[in-house]
Amino acid sequence: MSENTQLATFAGGCFWCMVQPFDERPGIKSVVSGYTGGTVENPTYEQVCSNETGHVEAVQIEFNPDIMPYERLVETFWQQIDPTDPGGQFHDRGESYKTAIFYHDENQKEIAEKSKANLEASGRFKKPIATKILPAKPFYPAEDKHQDYYKKNAFHYRLYKKGSGREDFIKDNWKPEKLDKAVLKEKLTPIQYKVTQENGTERPFENEYWNNEKEGLYVDIVTGEPLFSSQDQFDAGCGWPSFSKPVDPYDVTEHEDQSFGMRRVEVRSRNSDSHLGHVFDDGPKELGGLRYCINSAALRFIPKDKLESEGYGEYNYLFK
Repeated sequence: MSENTQLATFAGGCFWCMVQPFDERPGIKSVVSGYTGGTVENPTYEQVCSNETGHVEAVQIEFNPDIMPYERLVETFWQQIDPTDPGGQFHDRGESYKTAIFYHDENQKEIAEKSKANLEASGRFKKPIATKILPAKPFYPAEDKHQDYYKKNAFHYRLYKKGSGREDFIKDNWKPEKLDKAVLKEKLTPIQYKVTQENGTERPFENEYWNNEKEGLYVDIVTGEPLFSSQDQFDAGCGWPSFSKPVDPYDVTEHEDQSFGMRRVEVRSRNSDSHLGHVFDDGPKELGGLRYCINSAALRFIPKDKLESEGYGEYNYLFK
């Protein structure tokens, strides 16, 4: 394990579906699929699926807590599963598909237990939370064919996630809470409301940040969630702020948009479900090839020298 990193271990049913939500996010060094919780050393996939080893399918994440706090990993974990299911996950039944958080120290245990208690108290689910919080045991990486399955077998992965029932469950049970429209109308300017709540588009070259050259962080105008950094901003000549990537790809969602007779990919904020803009594949190749074309009205800019005072000090690492 590298310096300044820790381990997090989560069992969320089929490990194929538990890699992508954590992979390629800031502060994440690696995500490994494997087996843990049982007594058999170096088990095979077939042995674990027999439900006779005591192991569950799990992922082990190496992460930098200064960039990706453990609390955020736990929050992401909950959002991938049905935490009320004591017998497996979705179409996958049996001991090896049960859910659990395996803590590596007392701090992780405290965070996990508090998070579970908050979820139970939230009333989001009518059934009790069945996910166990357990001390970490030896973790055995799975066979190579199971590593990064969502990348190696993308088509089958999408079919499986949909067919198993996981995808629809997440959409139905983990969608953002609806925000009061009347409150938002009071909080936002007319153009901010039109863009974020009515899928509007502001005028090119006549918006606040299209040519911003200052260093800083762009956050969701509704929730304050960090979305984009000036470090990833470039001039696309389109008249709107353009970025090569989000600060954390998990915090933006993509949706097919066929409005106005076009086929585009809409970008929305995960936590507020606000419309942000669109993403295109005509960005600079040296920056990854993507262009996130975002409405200024959906964002609030926080200069680098005000991150600490505004409560975003943890994002100073972006500018070092």
